[in-house]
Amino acid sequence: MAISFKMVPKKNALVSPPEVKYFPCAVHKGEEDLDSLARTVASRSSMSRADCYGVIIGLTDAIGEALAQGRIVRIDNLGSFQITLQGTPADTEEELGKANIKSAKIIYKPSRIMKGRLKQLIYKRLR
Repeated sequence: MAISFKMVPKKNALVSPPEVKYFPCAVHKGEEDLDSLARTVASRSSMSRADCYGVIIGLTDAIGEALAQGRIVRIDNLGSFQITLQGTPADTEEELGKANIKSAKIIYKPSRIMKGRLKQLIYKRLR
């Protein structure tokens, strides 16, 4: 199965005269949800769809709990998840506090195996 892409024009107003360049943009063919993932995993194992569903729900809960404890979650073939903070600076270390934190995000870093799969992708341009 190939990754479909289309060309998207983007204007560069920083040069004079402004010029248009074309960039590839992936075209997605739908989504996978928890139920479809559970069905796929069940079809490749001896577990039922309901068992797989429960394992996936349990895994997401466990990942969330570990992240909330300030841990990095590393799943060998999948990758790692960690929390990063965004906030405002303080002039001194003493002034820095919870009020400086504006948001938290989850960072996903793919494993070498997942990155390796990117090298095997096939691309198909849509016209």
